[in-house]
Amino acid sequence: AAYAARAGVRCFMLFPHGYVALGKLAQAIHLGAHVIPVEGNFDQALELVRQIADLEPITLVNSVNPFRIEGQKTAAFEIVDALGDAPDLLFIPVGNAGNITAYWKGFQEYQKNGIVQSLPHMIGFQADGSAPIVYDRVFEHPETVATAIRIGNPASWKQALEAADQSGGSIASVTDEEILEAYRLLARDEGVFCEPASAASVAGIIKRARAGFFQGEEKIVCVLTGNGLKDPATAIKQVGSEPSPVPARLDSIRTALGL
Repeated sequence: AAYAARAGVRCFMLFPHGYVALGKLAQAIHLGAHVIPVEGNFDQALELVRQIADLEPITLVNSVNPFRIEGQKTAAFEIVDALGDAPDLLFIPVGNAGNITAYWKGFQEYQKNGIVQSLPHMIGFQADGSAPIVYDRVFEHPETVATAIRIGNPASWKQALEAADQSGGSIASVTDEEILEAYRLLARDEGVFCEPASAASVAGIIKRARAGFFQGEEKIVCVLTGNGLKDPATAIKQVGSEPSPVPARLDSIRTALGL
């Protein structure tokens, strides 16, 4: 929506009605996108977009668009540039599977050009209620608190499997409870406010660590794909309720502070 506004072209966004966090919709609407809620899930919306792009002069910019993958792959370049080498393991959320596909492409290109000698094991994580790649079946009605990866039939399914297989990695699942645990930990221990889907990668690290997966010397990168302000409703739910106001008096403030 932002790039369309800057370029002076029209932007349309189809999304499953009731299944996209308000923070994301607010951004798109404010940037001038024509948002169209669809009475169906993400996969049905994507299929409709693919059909309309075949029939009309409309460009599909989902991860099935090869130019999008070309842009996303540069995140792998940035990781290597920051670390000085490729990590041993890359943990990443998997929804439509464009990211794991793109990052793997980026790492491979850096190796081909002699910038890195080794490649990371690509470890992807889906939400357990929306894990078609893990369970090898389409999820007709995917359900998870991690709305960004609530996808039952990923467009880049085949490429994601290739990335995991070729890298000696894997694609596994984490529960909503594990995602929310990591979501809270990132905020309260690290000062990082991400959306729930992003926390799936950290949830994966926690799950693997508890299972004794790591030797202790691995260099691991965990990708967080979205800011927490995309889904403020989930953040408020973690508190249980909105904060209650107190009178504008010093004694009231002392009481609220527990002093």
